[in-house]
Amino acid sequence: MFVASMLAVRTDELGRILPFVQKDAPPVTGLHPVVLAKSKELVEESAKIGIGILITDDFRSHADQDTLFEQGRTAKGPVVTHARGGESYHNYGLAIDFALKTKKGQVIWDMEYDGNRNGEPDWLEVVNIAKGLGFSWGGDWKGFKDYPHLQMDFDYSISELQRGYRP
Repeated sequence: MFVASMLAVRTDELGRILPFVQKDAPPVTGLHPVVLAKSKELVEESAKIGIGILITDDFRSHADQDTLFEQGRTAKGPVVTHARGGESYHNYGLAIDFALKTKKGQVIWDMEYDGNRNGEPDWLEVVNIAKGLGFSWGGDWKGFKDYPHLQMDFDYSISELQRGYRP
């Protein structure tokens, strides 16, 4: 039994690195439980230092992702993503987007706003809390910067997720 379980684990690890190996996986329909718990913790920890945040997006279907991708291309509005359906960690329940909430309840995406008046931008304070919780930040990306984006990829690439591998 032990040998069989070890072989299954090794086979799974090997399959992840071979680009032609597919795995049957049920469709993702919501946030990964760890991402959900950590996003709630992010809201709570931010509130403790006087910063209100709102999770503006989390799990996104492939169809919703395609609609968002068309924005700024064939649909009105600015380009906000370079990922088509199936190419975003949102599609696998591993990403969230956030915005700040002012004391008056206004939702803003102002990276310089200092609502708790401690001399540091609230946005970056939230990002630092998120990183401490295990999220990576789209503002650290080398190419297209996605400042509201936080994700936990659990060391899975988009290619692996597309082929049915899940954390």
